[in-house]
Amino acid sequence: MADDRDGPEGVADETLDAVAEALRTAGTAVALTGAGVSTASGIPSFRGEDGVWERHDPADFHRRRLDADPAGFWDDRLSLREAIYGDVDPDPNAAHEALTALESAGHLDAVLTQNVDGLHDDAGTDRVVELHGTHRRVVCDDCGHRLDAEPVFEAAAEAGDLPPRCDCGGVYRPDVVLFGEPMPDVAMNEAQRLARDSNVFLAAGSSLSVQPASLLPKIAAEAGSTLVVINYEETPRDAAAAHVLRADVTQVLPAIVERV
Repeated sequence: MADDRDGPEGVADETLDAVAEALRTAGTAVALTGAGVSTASGIPSFRGEDGVWERHDPADFHRRRLDADPAGFWDDRLSLREAIYGDVDPDPNAAHEALTALESAGHLDAVLTQNVDGLHDDAGTDRVVELHGTHRRVVCDDCGHRLDAEPVFEAAAEAGDLPPRCDCGGVYRPDVVLFGEPMPDVAMNEAQRLARDSNVFLAAGSSLSVQPASLLPKIAAEAGSTLVVINYEETPRDAAAAHVLRADVTQVLPAIVERV
């Protein structure tokens, strides 16, 4: 019988079937997602040609800048937010939805994401480990109080009273990992454990070039997990992967879901 399922151009049906079989029979499967998963939702990539960091100086968003000039940090942060989102109200795309479908079907245990856009939550994925934090919250740098970011950003932009401050007097900051800061121990420890315990580790839409998140596929592979890399460009982990798929994640992941 002919297979009438449409696969992504350049990806063999046999490869898609093999990845689907690995997920179907895995005791534990984990996905790591990068910027490539969210670009189809209208969110630009931060790195690479014409990435956000080609147009904005990363030094403006360093921990040292926040400490030395919190008002200037926030002024630049508002400009960065406008550059990333502008008038766009991003929605989950087919890649986010496919990962949620895999989780709902019992074929995916967790999503580890380098993205800070919250789209995995919007797609309905239950277990999401946000390695770099989230743009959707702000946190007081002194007392740790957290708030939804949107009203804080809007008030700061309208009033121009920077930086926004907590009731305790501390400065609010985006609840993300800034340049010059370590990855949160809780998130990274959980991610490492999930990677180590996985039978299948799916790396999707990530260049796998930013440490320590880029170490997670290595940890998984060294522990015996079947590593699958889905990315247009080569990654440092391709040699360790059982399957490397050079195609659009918004096409590959739904095609895998069809076959599971």
